Amino acid sequence: MHGNNPLKVLAPADAVPWISRRALLGGFGVVGLSIAASAGLSGCGRSQGFAASAVPNGEVGNQLNVYSWGDYEDPEDIADFEATGVRVQLDSFGSNEELIAKLAATRGTSGYDVIVPTGVYIPQMAANGLLQPLEHALIPNMANLDPEYLDQAWDPGNKYSLPKAWGTTGYVYDTRIIKRELTSWQDFLDAASKEAAGKTAVLEDSWEVVAIYLAAKHHDMNTEDPTLLDAAEDYLVNTLAKNIRAFNSTIVSTGIPQGTFALMQAFNGDARQGMLSSSDPERWKFVFPTPTANLWMDNWAVATGTQHPDAAYAFINHMLTPEAALREVQYIGYHTGAKGLKEAALADKMELPDLVFPPHDVLDRLKSAVLNEAQERRVQILNRMESKAGA
Repeated sequence: MHGNNPLKVLAPADAVPWISRRALLGGFGVVGLSIAASAGLSGCGRSQGFAASAVPNGEVGNQLNVYSWGDYEDPEDIADFEATGVRVQLDSFGSNEELIAKLAATRGTSGYDVIVPTGVYIPQMAANGLLQPLEHALIPNMANLDPEYLDQAWDPGNKYSLPKAWGTTGYVYDTRIIKRELTSWQDFLDAASKEAAGKTAVLEDSWEVVAIYLAAKHHDMNTEDPTLLDAAEDYLVNTLAKNIRAFNSTIVSTGIPQGTFALMQAFNGDARQGMLSSSDPERWKFVFPTPTANLWMDNWAVATGTQHPDAAYAFINHMLTPEAALREVQYIGYHTGAKGLKEAALADKMELPDLVFPPHDVLDRLKSAVLNEAQERRVQILNRMESKAGA
């Protein structure tokens, strides 16, 4: 809470433990994204390191506290920054709700400097005084970001945030079990009740699971229409749930190499990691399903009350260097918003690049999730699905 303004999170407390790092993500208002950039990543001559030019007094101190999602930064990038003499304490949270609760409860004394909220949450966090406005002059490597990923609807002018990573939602299937080609969310529902019955997994994420049905029927994935949500609940609880073996947002990382599932809803980068861990990646196919799916962005931000502002800006500036951007996309499997990243990744012989860099026709039809008053209803639908599947 900031002043007299209550901080409202549209998800019940009991939802927090199973909301994944990309749950309820959205607000990525880019239309017609362009992966091709005007300058190659390796040729960004304007890149600056984390030296005196990036901090007010030329000194960054010796401590930085970062609060991010689990295993979401390449250890080599952290080590490179620590080589300047700054010790990085990297703590992780499991949901945006957990992040907000920590910051709100401590009222500027959380001890964290750099945080990684999702775009859709930034307006409410800024309005409640949880984010410090960014001093762009201290982040010269902003110049390495593709303008396509800046100035989003939820943070005009990037007053509070800069892109860290973005991705989308789809599904992966075992071509040895499902021998036909799947391309849509309707195909997913059909396969889940046929070839993949009892061998299907969905995300432990109420917005994403309800969106399967809404997208398959060509409805707005963010709808608040109770009639449409009633129809979604009826199908998901009474038809789909009995075919679901797991509600787990990370199962794809083991489900692919172990071959324990035939069909899994998944985030594109996570699916890629699972396929890279498989002894037979050609056995699996990832689908960017029609007609649409979620497009989300996580962001770098500075927490209100930061005790190490110089180190915070130096760190963000470091993570926006071309070298760090390339390591990050290789490590986490998600686009960081850097200029020329696709070209640099291909030159670096990145494996399965098509899962990280969707084609234009896919990007043009993706939509972003929105937090609205129907979110609690979505949570209730998922709860009923889980109860029915476990019955």
